[in-house]
Amino acid sequence: MKRLFSTLVMSAAALAVSGTMAARAADIPCDTAQLIVPWKAGGGTHVVFSIFEKTIQDMDVSPKVKVVTIPGQGGNKGVKEAAKAKPDGCTLFAIHQSAVTSYLNGRIDFHYDGFETVANLTSTPDIVGAAASTPWNNYAEFQADVLANPEKYKVGATFGSTSQFMWLLLEDLTGMKFSYVPYDGTRERMTALLSGAIDLGSLNVASGRKYMEQGELKGFAIADAARSPFLPDVPTLKEEGVDMEFALKRGIVAPKGTPRDVIDAWSAIFKQAAENPDLLAQMDAKGTGVKYQDPDAYRAWADKLYADYEGVAIKIGMFKK
Repeated sequence: MKRLFSTLVMSAAALAVSGTMAARAADIPCDTAQLIVPWKAGGGTHVVFSIFEKTIQDMDVSPKVKVVTIPGQGGNKGVKEAAKAKPDGCTLFAIHQSAVTSYLNGRIDFHYDGFETVANLTSTPDIVGAAASTPWNNYAEFQADVLANPEKYKVGATFGSTSQFMWLLLEDLTGMKFSYVPYDGTRERMTALLSGAIDLGSLNVASGRKYMEQGELKGFAIADAARSPFLPDVPTLKEEGVDMEFALKRGIVAPKGTPRDVIDAWSAIFKQAAENPDLLAQMDAKGTGVKYQDPDAYRAWADKLYADYEGVAIKIGMFKK
């Protein structure tokens, strides 16, 4: 046991030294980099990256990071600010799939391809959610009924956003067809779902767990590789015969042209933060998994994501090449 403890301590120390050396080897001309979050303070993405900020502040690394919120235009104001920043490692940007949906619906002129990928960090999988008043007891009943009654059942979504794309991808894979009802944000969609004004809507562990456990909402399947430990009775879509994963993936990118040694330095810092036990516990409490990807793996994931989303957007007439 003593030898095991010593090994763990030495491993942790080596990881810290590795992250520190990578950062110091790169030429980053600032003591603190700004990490732009393009949504309001207090939202899910701001909370997640504030936890990373605090963790990195407590680490023996340089530079540190400071979260700066630049809300507006559905996240697109912050995107534009980050894209035009100097590519020196002193500006980072918090991103998720909304960059792709905003590009496909014409709100911005670039997506992940306008940045250098640094690290993919967290994963919050969607759950196929339904109002308590719906007649289905499980996923099989839900899918069979929707297939038999195309466009009968109403899904709440912000049009052109990730909240709609989950259902669009599900339609594409299964042949189901839904009727879409527009809502501005998550809170409005949740209110409509709880009241029965709509039949279906996306949930996640953080937003839907208590309502599902209390019987106020139903959750038929989680779009992840494995069942959630917080909702072990909810099967995965793959278990239900649908080869689909859909999770909000929050990561870090840098302005185009940022040198590779700077990218690698920041990736090492965020990898070290992502393995911090206290950070992992905080993410668990929010129903968010930590799934680090390095710059190359993150780029490969982003390229595949774009291809999948573009195919659906073209099919529904949202995007024309």
